[in-house]
Amino acid sequence: MRSQFLDRLHSPERPVLVFDGAMGTNLQVQELTAEDFGGPEYEGCNEYLVETKPEAVAKVHRGFLAAGADVIETDTFGGTALVLAEYDLGDRAYELNKKAAELAKSVTAEFSTPEKPRFVAGSIGPGTKLPTLGHIDFDSLRNAYVEQIEGLYDGGVDLMLVETCQDVLQIKAALNAIEDVFAKKGDRLPLMVSITMEQMGTMLVGSEIGAALSILEPYPIDILGLNCATGPDLMKEHIRYLSEHSPFVVSCVPNAGLPENIGARPITS
Repeated sequence: MRSQFLDRLHSPERPVLVFDGAMGTNLQVQELTAEDFGGPEYEGCNEYLVETKPEAVAKVHRGFLAAGADVIETDTFGGTALVLAEYDLGDRAYELNKKAAELAKSVTAEFSTPEKPRFVAGSIGPGTKLPTLGHIDFDSLRNAYVEQIEGLYDGGVDLMLVETCQDVLQIKAALNAIEDVFAKKGDRLPLMVSITMEQMGTMLVGSEIGAALSILEPYPIDILGLNCATGPDLMKEHIRYLSEHSPFVVSCVPNAGLPENIGARPITS
């Protein structure tokens, strides 16, 4: 199937596509109650809000689209059954991911125009268990991703986004799961991978940007870049390296900066 997102990404004028910001942060400022989350046992499970208070999630989506974002991410950063099981919601992984995708798509439909189409990225986070650190075996992680990715696909996302990646084995598990789903569906979507480089200059498990690129280069990725952990200043050298060596379109989605504790409040400079 032809991808409008890739058409936009590779259009002759090569526009800069702007992604949204932090879902969790913008849910927190709404001061949601335990009741909003469906009860105290679910408090903090942002992914469950697409079921219990979808208007809170839609408010975040609309805010970023109104500000001019081209792409919004689904409320599914912790959407694998492995993470949802911490709230006894593991058996609802497919359903919640599908609902999150459908909700985001419905909001983009309010803002999209022929001149400025809006897109939904299916957010696939690193989870809470990394294979390189021995928290989980590779196959179990890949299988958990399959269920999430199938929900996002069936919900109608425009691209898959494997983001905030801290472990190359975790990325490979997600990418293998994505390829499994694409093969099952008989079609594929654009694919974006976003690595997190810590302040010390490597991924959490110690991989440098050159090593990560070498490992990921054989995969059919459309966009490879960085997000989270640091502000744009500390991403500069990594982005320069990708710009010079990566065969993929490069993305940069930094934090606003590193927070400082000023007057008992976290302030980002």
